[in-house]
Amino acid sequence: MKLSARNQLKGKVVSIEEGAVNGIVKIDIGNGNIVSSTISLASIKELGLTVGSDATAVIKATSVMLMVD
Repeated sequence: MKLSARNQLKGKVVSIEEGAVNGIVKIDIGNGNIVSSTISLASIKELGLTVGSDATAVIKATSVMLMVD
């Protein structure tokens, strides 16, 4: 598959927290870094995501905001 998004972080699914409509999927991308994504339960099932699955976080955004105290 080809994508225009350049921010692609490969990792392994370490947890899936299912809610009523969406789920929070956490992917370990290495060095203790975890990326979280909120996606629909239908997408979790369609993608066949389970703990231990390989997955790639694709980040495509027009802005990223940072904040400090």
